[in-house]
Amino acid sequence: MVATQQNMTTTNPVIPAHAGTQNPEPPVLIDVENLSVEFPVSSGTLFSRNRATLHAVDNVSLSIRKGESLGLVGESGSGKTTLGRAILHLQKATRGRVLFEGQPINTMRGRELRNLRRRMQIIFQDPYSSLDPRMSAGAIIGEGITIHNLASTRADYNRRVAELLEMVGLNPEMARRFPHEFSGGQRQRIGIARALAVEPDFIICDEPVSALDVSIQAQILSLLANLQSELGLTYLFVAHDLSVVRHISDRVAVMYLGRIVEIATSADLYSIPQHPYTYALISGIPVPDPRIEARRQRVILGGEPANPANPPTGCHFHPRCPFATDQCTTEKPQLRQTKTNRQVSCHRSEELTLEGV
Repeated sequence: MVATQQNMTTTNPVIPAHAGTQNPEPPVLIDVENLSVEFPVSSGTLFSRNRATLHAVDNVSLSIRKGESLGLVGESGSGKTTLGRAILHLQKATRGRVLFEGQPINTMRGRELRNLRRRMQIIFQDPYSSLDPRMSAGAIIGEGITIHNLASTRADYNRRVAELLEMVGLNPEMARRFPHEFSGGQRQRIGIARALAVEPDFIICDEPVSALDVSIQAQILSLLANLQSELGLTYLFVAHDLSVVRHISDRVAVMYLGRIVEIATSADLYSIPQHPYTYALISGIPVPDPRIEARRQRVILGGEPANPANPPTGCHFHPRCPFATDQCTTEKPQLRQTKTNRQVSCHRSEELTLEGV
């Protein structure tokens, strides 16, 4: 039986300029192998010793190549941020490992880990709480320069801070101002400059525009894309909004309840999703053309995501999936390569014909 979504109109997605080139694939920078992050939780009673286990990240494997931008999307609570923190070794993994240029991060300690920190940075979601209100913008940006001894003199330090401010579109004279004197977009630019200060290779962008106005979001996304092109950066771009990820990602990984359910190029994922959860997310993206929007069919997911401390058996998505079968309720689907050169975790992905936007 083939489940078909009809009356859908497909438009051409926006693809990053460097996607789809014929050049040989660059080497893998980040390799995540069977990574799991679990947290113990109490049963809720005051004196009870009974504990459950919250599976924030459940056996995730993925890779990110040098110069690539990998989008990571999913609902709130799906484990996106926890996965990002585990990749940076800010959160200890329960099982599995993370490799940076083939070297395992999980076993690094002391100076070795500190030297690696310089090559991996993070841009935080909230531009208000992520900046120390007692430090000036220049001191916030220059802190990494001081820690890693990247400036030999005070003049060199000041010059580097001024360059970073200009790089993110701020006036160098703003270095003396404090965070409360900046707008939200300007604060996020300071956060980006702070991440760039130590000349990293890999940056995790943890929902960097979700707290900003829509008009400012476009400016920050454009800035991040330009910086990637100029500096050869590698991004893991975490977001819950697929319309944001679409414009900056070469590939997109979709996460649900701690598991990766689909990984594909941005063009393929948005035009022909192969996992029902991906399709449901994409069907909710508004289309500017009212005629197309009126003809579109949407998948409205019932209920809420399951409790990660007590996830469903089999496929975690099956209680909300309109295409679930008995197999989905008992057998866990594996993330496997398909004929269309993507990875999908769904028992019925080859049967379904789903069209995106």
